[in-house]
Amino acid sequence: MKLTEQVWQFAEPVVEAQGCTVWDVEYVREGADWFLRVYIDKEGGVDIADCEAISRALDPILDERDPIPTSYTFEVCSAGIERALKRPDDFEKFLGSDVLVRLYRPKDGTKEFPGVLRGYEDGRVTIDYLGKPVTFEKSEVALVRLRATF
Repeated sequence: MKLTEQVWQFAEPVVEAQGCTVWDVEYVREGADWFLRVYIDKEGGVDIADCEAISRALDPILDERDPIPTSYTFEVCSAGIERALKRPDDFEKFLGSDVLVRLYRPKDGTKEFPGVLRGYEDGRVTIDYLGKPVTFEKSEVALVRLRATF
């Protein structure tokens, strides 16, 4: 089982006890440092008190379980208004929402396509882009995230 899946499993009951849900878990290197981040969400939005309470509750569990043998920085963060969509449930939940699709390589001269999420099937993402449906294959898509419009 991947490290992030392990952390998700033992973080989920702690996060839910605080009235939130786990949105994502990532373990990434930034420069010379490693970061373990647990992204949380809740109806009405997450605030700093939620992040702090969950961080305090998870910290001793991480120390006890010790899933990462090297040093790292642990953070609990809000999933954010422009959160990345990764799992099929994420796409289903946000059908009809404004998104930004970022590609690995340019298509028609651009790598970023803002639009309205219309579908997700087997990794293929369909959006309304400039008034027309456009479908991107899973292999083309680097990132899909919600797009805040004001």
